Amino acid sequence: MLEAILGTKSKELTLQYLLVFKEGYAREISKYFDISLPSIQNQLKHFEESGLALSKMSGRTKVYFLNPRYAFLEEIKILLEKARLYYKPELKEKFEMQRKRPRRPGKPL
Repeated sequence: MLEAILGTKSKELTLQYLLVFKEGYAREISKYFDISLPSIQNQLKHFEESGLALSKMSGRTKVYFLNPRYAFLEEIKILLEKARLYYKPELKEKFEMQRKRPRRPGKPL
């Protein structure tokens, strides 16, 4: 949807992932969308260098999240949310399903 503006589909999906799930690491995003790991790593590195994303170490894993102080963050969020309205149903479902691991057995709904 936003490939014309962002350049690649992996950039768009990486930003969508960080917006919806609040944070993520390269391998997790790569597996979630079935995109090559180096492609996602390059996108995350680019976002961090440009100031759009920040990272923190969680053990040995580098976790990325959107920079709350980025000057155009609100505009980017609005653009990404509007683009999500026009996604195919199967891609929309990936963003609506926010549970990353199974529910603990016996836990009430």
